[in-house]
Amino acid sequence: MDQFPEVLAHGAIEEVFPDIFFVSGAMETVLQGMDWQFSRNMTVVRDGDRLIIINSVRLNDEGLAELDQLGRVTDVVRLGCLHGRDDQFYVDRYNAEYWTLPGVEQEGGLKEARTLTEAGTLPISDASLFQFRTTQMPEAILRIDRAGGILIACDALQNWLAPDEYFSDASRELMQNMEFFTPANLGPVWLQVATPAGDDFARLKALSFRHALCGHGAPLRETAYEDYLATFNRVFGV
Repeated sequence: MDQFPEVLAHGAIEEVFPDIFFVSGAMETVLQGMDWQFSRNMTVVRDGDRLIIINSVRLNDEGLAELDQLGRVTDVVRLGCLHGRDDQFYVDRYNAEYWTLPGVEQEGGLKEARTLTEAGTLPISDASLFQFRTTQMPEAILRIDRAGGILIACDALQNWLAPDEYFSDASRELMQNMEFFTPANLGPVWLQVATPAGDDFARLKALSFRHALCGHGAPLRETAYEDYLATFNRVFGV
């Protein structure tokens, strides 16, 4: 046994765009006094021979061997407060640099993090950062300047189309009732807890992008800009 949270079920690593990889797995947590089990996603960006992990999901030994074949893990990025369960595992295993937003509470034992800011240095050469300014908790989105623009989001943007094999029966029923399974969605629990204002989404509209890889749900290819703009208008009227 090690000191890190256990490995949970997960799928295979998929290359969804050249040098950008995606893997889905299970998450178990307690939110709002209830036990939840649902799916979450990790994105890995390859920049040269370096690998940058975003929204970490701990892989089993077979998955780690596959990851090591892709390159050298050098950085771990945390974009939101509600993700971070497996960050320490990767930071420790690879002696990786750790990047978080100002105000994100650090997990016990993690080394001092580097700060993510819109004007600061980022660990990906062709990336830029969008920070939410009106939320009650820190949250950000990375934009990768590839394939017409790819957004990598945490909880703010989601694209759950239907429950998958990582859901418990209770969470499936609960999240159906809460309308989680909506294409190009904003995270329902995140909206309740973070309470963002429409101003943030008006700024997000100014970004150029075609695709989105979110912390929850399927990759959204080609129509992400149009689809999310319709959601911003529906929810915030912007």
